[in-house]
Amino acid sequence: LLGGAEGRRARRRDSAEGHAMSRPKRPEHAVTTDHAIGLHHCDLLGVAWHGRYFEWLELARTALFQSRDLDVPQIRALGHRMYVVETNCRYMAPLSYGETARITAWFTQVAPLIRVAYDIYNPATDRWSARALTVLATTALDGTLLPTTPDALLARLPAR
Repeated sequence: LLGGAEGRRARRRDSAEGHAMSRPKRPEHAVTTDHAIGLHHCDLLGVAWHGRYFEWLELARTALFQSRDLDVPQIRALGHRMYVVETNCRYMAPLSYGETARITAWFTQVAPLIRVAYDIYNPATDRWSARALTVLATTALDGTLLPTTPDALLARLPAR
């Protein structure tokens, strides 16, 4: 194992190239979803279009919230709505037609805003394709922005 500056450079190079690297252990509440890369997801070169990643993030985030009994109907029944207020995606290696995007989502913060982190992994190449984050704010049903996540939602979210 390389140490010092040489090791840091090698790890940065591997990370930038998307090579398999150890990732921090994810919490027990993490949810993983698989999504096949179809031709309709790709550009003319057969590479998944970068904007499609956000669709897959939303599917993983939905599965994560469903695992906490917080699907849209339950959130509305509790008198609230949630909106994405920030998103970020760092692309590390491309996904291509016929491959699978394996997305793991987990909560990193539940108040005052809800933060969901993601890893996108390509099992066919054994490489990390992307890392991402979304931040959600909570409102009342009438659209009034709430200063923090309400207790009714916090009761179903993991303690952080």
